[in-house]
Amino acid sequence: MSKHASDDTIADIEKELRYIAGIIKQKGREILHNYPITAPQFVALQFLLEYGDMTLGELSNKIHLAFSTTTDLVDRMEKINVVERVKDKKDRRVVRIHLLDEGKKIIKEVIEKRRDYLGEVLANVKEDDIQQLSHLLHVLHAEMREKKNE
Repeated sequence: MSKHASDDTIADIEKELRYIAGIIKQKGREILHNYPITAPQFVALQFLLEYGDMTLGELSNKIHLAFSTTTDLVDRMEKINVVERVKDKKDRRVVRIHLLDEGKKIIKEVIEKRRDYLGEVLANVKEDDIQQLSHLLHVLHAEMREKKNE
């Protein structure tokens, strides 16, 4: 625990982050109602965009779902043409999941709408406070990454 923050302050930060994450998640689900994908499919698409083509096992590990659940998820995403299975060029036995342009388009639109929402929420907040919030979130994220790697 931080030497500078009291238990009550830490508890308050955790609670506020949990509430904020819940609201953003709910808003994200509302936005996804206008698209042919589910929230878990959106998460999978984001990982494919960020990390590139992956095997089913790799994707399953990233999204923390069972292999069989991930297989079903990819099957449904293939049907709506947001991903495709491709044989690895170096090893034809390996099949990778590849993000298609339609999947990229959906991610871009959904993220844009989520950013628009956040912009609306922050519309009445002073610019200095927004900059400080951004800085502190980066600090928190960096500290979490460092702790994760210990």
